[in-house]
Order: sequence, then structure tokens, then C-alpha cells
Amino acid sequence: MNWIDSLFVTHSPLQAVIVISVIIAVGLGLGKIKIMGVSLGVTFVFFVGILAGHFRISIDSQMLQYAQSFGLVLFVYELGLKVGPGFFASFRSGGVKLNMLGLTTVLLGTLLAVGMVVVGGVPMSDMVGILSGATTNTPALGAAQETLAQLDEPAANAALSCAVTYPLGVVGVILAFAVVRKLFATRKDLNCHSHEETNQTYIAAFQVHNPGVFGRTVKEIASFAPHSFVISRLWRGGKVCIPTSDTVLHDGDRLLVITTEADAPTLTVLFGEQEQTDWNSEDIDWNAIDSSMISKHVIVTKREINGRRLGSLRLRNSYGINITRVLRSGVQLLATPGLVLQIGDRLTVVGEAKAIENVERVLGNVATDLREPNLAAIFVGMVLGLIVGSVPFFVPGIETPVRLGLAGGPIIVGILIGCFGPRFRIVTYTTRSANLMLRGIGLSLFLACLGLSSGANFVDTVMTSDGPIWILSGFIITIVPVLIMAILSMRVWKVSFGETCGMLSGAMANPMAMDYADGICEGDGPAVAYATVYPVSMFARVIIAQLFVLLLV
Repeated sequence: MNWIDSLFVTHSPLQAVIVISVIIAVGLGLGKIKIMGVSLGVTFVFFVGILAGHFRISIDSQMLQYAQSFGLVLFVYELGLKVGPGFFASFRSGGVKLNMLGLTTVLLGTLLAVGMVVVGGVPMSDMVGILSGATTNTPALGAAQETLAQLDEPAANAALSCAVTYPLGVVGVILAFAVVRKLFATRKDLNCHSHEETNQTYIAAFQVHNPGVFGRTVKEIASFAPHSFVISRLWRGGKVCIPTSDTVLHDGDRLLVITTEADAPTLTVLFGEQEQTDWNSEDIDWNAIDSSMISKHVIVTKREINGRRLGSLRLRNSYGINITRVLRSGVQLLATPGLVLQIGDRLTVVGEAKAIENVERVLGNVATDLREPNLAAIFVGMVLGLIVGSVPFFVPGIETPVRLGLAGGPIIVGILIGCFGPRFRIVTYTTRSANLMLRGIGLSLFLACLGLSSGANFVDTVMTSDGPIWILSGFIITIVPVLIMAILSMRVWKVSFGETCGMLSGAMANPMAMDYADGICEGDGPAVAYATVYPVSMFARVIIAQLFVLLLV
């Protein structure tokens, strides 16, 4: 039976792969089971890992550390790539508010911890570990341990208390989300949309009755209009045409305009009258609207188009077509001349069939070219992320440098490359399914290894005299701020349930909770909110952990 020992017991690269794979497979299988309508999904991998560690199943420590680190880096980097294209637009539209809510969550948890030290008598060295575990923030634990060591204070209990409270730190946030969803969320709250969806395209028809635009060209009107818009079709005298920037508008012209829903009232004032026809229904046959024009989706697949501004291609003047919308990562964008195109963008092109064929040759429109992802960009980006995460930041009054770490650096670089990479002709496109798979593999690896490393001493630590106190304190620090801020976020600040979950997951440095929220919400609201809040909140927690030690020592 030596061959069985070599597969499951004796430390080797093969044994490490088998053990981790079995933990992930069992955890993902059990994670699908629903209890009272709630399933933990990939988070169950963590508990299977703890169970395996408790029964003394182990792998080589260096292999364990490598797999855990690689999984975390892969997950957060792919998350950054996913939300990068719309990150700064979402930050401008609501990111400041989300970050303020996230920092308030951080402050509430810290105040609870301070109260337990001052009033409850919990030792400071224990509490800093409890705070780090309850908020699933190992970089904060590392920073606190370094500060404790510099002050010649005992740091052993900090690591133990963090390990004990970490599991409920993971599950507590998810349980809080389930409670809020069941008891406090209305149907409107559960309409989970991302920030970007507030800027999605909206189609409206207008009749030109405003004398102020009579005799003016489309270019002139666009120059003084307060908002961007695209005129898809113009009807005049029973005929339809594709307007150009030199087209002059006359009284009685009918315009089919692509804009945003929030800007439609302004354009009504600009043009004169909005028709009541609903042009946003999914079952509209655009090719049946008029006989001379067709509407077709064209995909950008040529690498030389990546990073080019739409206006620089001069497609409208060259081919007599109009590009009305651009679909990117599931979000409809307005096809303005300044929009930077990316590989994988799907353009809605309106014009004659022959003209659209010419546009297809310019843009590519070969879907098979998208099947091969640019793997080099993924690994180069992760390397850059790790470099950024290791750069020390010195805060006045604190001798120990602060670092963004394995999670902070890669997610920031992923966001930057996802947003600005195409401007430098970097191809960052991956299909949604590929991105989800890479994120799933990364998170599963991280959770399996984290559970395996925590499980060996988990029960023994829990059974000590301090164990129950640590667990209870950590659970309070986890769930109380989340419940309070979730209700206030939805009721007072009118943030959707999905964005609230993403914001709180980022504030609690809890990617597992974000993944849970992402699974129960439509759209990318949780992921975008998580990425918006995570860097600031994580940096704040690392600094607070060090201040916690310095002020309460």
C-alpha cells in the first residue's frame, strides 16, 4: 500500500496536487447544497480544508504557501481586469460615496475592538489578531506583528486569535448578507445593477420643433449640447438616411437618437419633442424598420484597432454608416468619437449591407480570433502587481513600512491594465467565461490552502480558555458593522443590494463574500463595488492595525 501513501500522505508535488484537488472538488460539491435557501458555494472549500487539516492531512509547507499565494494573486488580478474598463467611470459616479461607507465600516469595527480592550479587558495583542481575523485581513496581522516585535511585545497570541476568528470572519459576512436579503431587502434593493448601468445607452425618437436648431448641422448642435448623443437615423419626407456631422436639421425631421435615459429630458428640450414609442424593447426588429438600412453587430478582432479612438477611424464619412452603441463586458456604451476601442468590443453598426461589409473588413469581426487569450498580459500583469504590492510606504509617526501586499498590488495593477491597457495597445480581452474560470480556480486554491493551514491547530485553540472569547469577540466585530452599514447603505444612501454587498466585502477584505454576492446578483455591481472600495479600505486597515498596537500598548 506504499503507493497509496505516496499519493495522499508522503509529501511530494504529486501529493500536494492530489490533496488540494480533492479538497476543492469536495468543497465545491458540498457548496451547492442549500440550507434554508442559502448555499455557501466556493466558500465551503475553506471548511473542507479546515476539516482536512484537523485530521492531520498536510502538504509540504512551501507548496502550501505557493499555492495559496498564487491562487489569491490570480483571483484578485483577474477581478481587477474584469472591472478595469469601467472602474474610473463608476468611481466618478458613486465611488466616493462607496469608499466613505467602506471606511465607516472599518471605523465601526475598530471602535468595537477598542471597546473590548478598554471595557472587556481583552489583551491588546489578542485583540489585534481577533480584529485581523474577523476582517479576514492577513496583511493587517503581519503589520501588527511587526509593530509588536519592534516594541518587544508578545505576538504569538495574535496569530492564534486570527486563525480562530478567520473562519467566522469569512462566514459572518455571508450570513449577514443572507439576513439582510431575507429581512430588509425590498424588490427594488434586489435589482442589482452596477454603477455603469446608470450610463447605459437609451434609445429615443425626437421630432425637431425647436427653432434654435433649424438650419444647424449635427456637428454644431453637438458642440453646444450639454450631453453626448448619437443620431442613428433621420427621417425626412418619408425617406430615411444616416446623418453625418454636416447634415443640416430642418423643422419636422424625425431623429432616432442613442443617449442615456437621464439625458433624454435635456435632449427633448434641445430638439423639441420626444415620441412616446418604446425603442428599448429587446424584441424590436431593427432591420424591419426601413428597407434600405440594416443593423448589425460587428466585433473588434483586429489587433491594430485595439486602443484606437472610434472617431479616428472615420468610418461614418468613409462608408456612410453609423455606429450607435458599443457593448463591452456586458455594458452598453455610447459610441462617441473619443471612445477608445478594445479587442472584443461589439459595435452596433447601421447602414447599407455593402457598407457594413466594408466596416467588417476594417474591424475584423472574426469571432474565432477571440478564442485565444493573451496569456502574456495576465502573467506580466501579475508580476507588476506583486512588485507594486511589495513597495513600502512610510506613514509619518510609524516606523514600520506599510505595503499593499499580495492582494492589494495585483488588484490595482489589474484595474489599471484593464482600463488603460488598450491605450498602449495591450490586449487584455478574455471571454467572460474564461475570466470567471480563472477567478474560480484562484479563489478555490486560496481557500483550500488557507483552510488546510488553519485546520491543524484549530480545534485545540478553540478548546483553550481564551478560544470561546476570541470567537465571540471576532463574530461581533464581523457581523455588527456589516449589518448596520448594510441597512444604512440601502435605506439612507439608496445603494442597491448588490453594490452594498460588494462595498462591504471590500471593506471587510472578504473576496469570498463578494463571490457569494456575485452569484446571487445579476450584473457586475458587487465586483465593481468591491474593487472600488477594497484598495482604500485595505490600506486603512493595515495602518489602523499598527496604530492600534502603538496607541493601546
